[in-house]
Amino acid sequence: MSIQIQSLEQYREVYQKSVADPEGFWAEQASSFQWRKPWRQVLKWNFREPNVKWFVGGRLNITENCLDRHLETRGKQTALIWEPNDPKQKARKITYKQLYGQVCQFANALKAEGVKKGDRVCIYMPMVPELTVAVLACARIGAIHSVVFAGFSAVSLSDRIKDAECTVVLTSDFNARGVKNIPVKQVVDEALAMGCESVTKVIVQKNTGDPLKMVEGRDIWWHDVIKGKRKTCKATIVDSEDPLFILYTSGSTGKPKGVVHTQGGYMVYTEYTFRNVFQYQDGDIYWCTADVGWITGHSYIIYGPLLAGATTMMFEGVPTFPDPGRFWDVIQRHKVNIFYTAPTAIRALMAAGDQWVKGRRMPSLRVLGTVGEPINEEAWHWYNERVGKKRCPIVDTWWQTETGGIMISPLAGITPLKPCLATLPLPGIQPCLVDAAGNEIEGNDVEGMLCIKYPWPSIIRTTYGDHERCRTNYFAAFKDKYFTGDGARRDADGYYRIIGRVDDVINVSGHRIGTAEVEDAINKTPGVVESAVVGYPHDIKGQGIYAYVITGDAISDPDAFKKQILDVVTKEIGPIAKPDKIQLVPGLPKTRSGKIMRRILRKIAEGDVSNLGDISTLLNPEVVEDIKEGAGL
Repeated sequence: MSIQIQSLEQYREVYQKSVADPEGFWAEQASSFQWRKPWRQVLKWNFREPNVKWFVGGRLNITENCLDRHLETRGKQTALIWEPNDPKQKARKITYKQLYGQVCQFANALKAEGVKKGDRVCIYMPMVPELTVAVLACARIGAIHSVVFAGFSAVSLSDRIKDAECTVVLTSDFNARGVKNIPVKQVVDEALAMGCESVTKVIVQKNTGDPLKMVEGRDIWWHDVIKGKRKTCKATIVDSEDPLFILYTSGSTGKPKGVVHTQGGYMVYTEYTFRNVFQYQDGDIYWCTADVGWITGHSYIIYGPLLAGATTMMFEGVPTFPDPGRFWDVIQRHKVNIFYTAPTAIRALMAAGDQWVKGRRMPSLRVLGTVGEPINEEAWHWYNERVGKKRCPIVDTWWQTETGGIMISPLAGITPLKPCLATLPLPGIQPCLVDAAGNEIEGNDVEGMLCIKYPWPSIIRTTYGDHERCRTNYFAAFKDKYFTGDGARRDADGYYRIIGRVDDVINVSGHRIGTAEVEDAINKTPGVVESAVVGYPHDIKGQGIYAYVITGDAISDPDAFKKQILDVVTKEIGPIAKPDKIQLVPGLPKTRSGKIMRRILRKIAEGDVSNLGDISTLLNPEVVEDIKEGAGL
């Protein structure tokens, strides 16, 4: 296993070593894995093309490291706990030996259906154990998996299938989510009707068992396809730089970007970060509430934990079903030690009221984590006090789909915490702040655009089928640097605070104000549940600040309430950050991963609703009409 840091002093030593000799450092971490052929060169890179290769010439299969190497010592240990949507249904526990058998069996089924090394397989499934099996079975035979979140529309799914030219689609009959059964197979049928000529087979897992239409010659049941297949499957040995998966991330313009991650570097980095950030201890029960349709699910439900020999949990449902105490019930029942979730979920549970968490005894909890966006201070304190009882460190992790793994984060119980700060870079990560001209901003107590100036093993290699798009998106803005697209502040202690996307920084009378900063201040106003801030054209200031605010209860005097918000923002940041317009709204438009769609909010703030783009993939498209109406549009 890779080295696990034990103290702040050791972190500083290891970090210095990793920066002084990155190749030596990462070679040391990689040496603990099973390689079928050793690498001949640790790293070959330039950021101009870009062209990054890690563990050059090394050959391996990632599933041998996730499964095979654990069988002797951990065969009977639970690898995966599945918590179903319906709490009355029994949870499933799958050991490493059982998971190995299921993965091999399905890998043999895929081969029998003609899937071979390098083929792309689209996975559009709910959060069921077969999803994990499917991902690992693809990796077992060298096929490239492309998981699409099973909440995306048929159009979005079709676009992704066509872009990757997938030959097989794996899906389920229905997705049980809360009180609904969502017809995911029907969405696949609609997507394939839009001209996905590359697809020859659709394999359907029977999840709810509700009636379903199957297309003869194309569709086949999962249980039929595995019938009679052996539970051993020789792993296909691949090159360290062969693609492992494609994961699509929404582009601000144009079609979605297929982010490509490769085998060796991704393996080394996800295991190292999982073990160190969460301070994983042997025997821990680890629960990440993300969906495998997002990078968090790939790296920190499946690959990272299984590479580390951990017990990882998958949750099929939603945090508020059957009531807002569901997360805490699950933690109590399964004695969860490490809990990793999104600020969006924390705020939703906070809004539901303290009664759902009050009095809950969760003594097993040792580490809390957040992911997906910077957490606001009120939510951080609530999470710390109500859930962690002030005894569980919160790792506020910053990273991206494109980075493959966590980049800047506290190490649980080691890094001194500051609410809302991602704190320090992990070993091997060399962040820097630059100004608009690309000049590096030295020292502390400074702000700029966040870049990374040296490659790490799980860095994006390309965007599928369009390498130029990868170059222009991430490597063209600043010479010899990966540009994250985020603005950040480095405080007096050298801690990083992410202040939002650079396009979410509002320039008010020449002052750059981060939307996250203003939102954080607004959210401290009593009665505010959540807020979103955008810039809009202002005759005097250049840009004004428009705030959309969700309240917990009905507000009897909106004007007095808005004045209270302005007073809090003035107190927290200064008069320059006071919103020019405040609109009280019933909700905010969000993607299914919980990100606020500020693009839509900006258009409404500007009074231009002629083209809001596709809102069908939103979690709550209906809220857009409510906001437009409230804005008088």
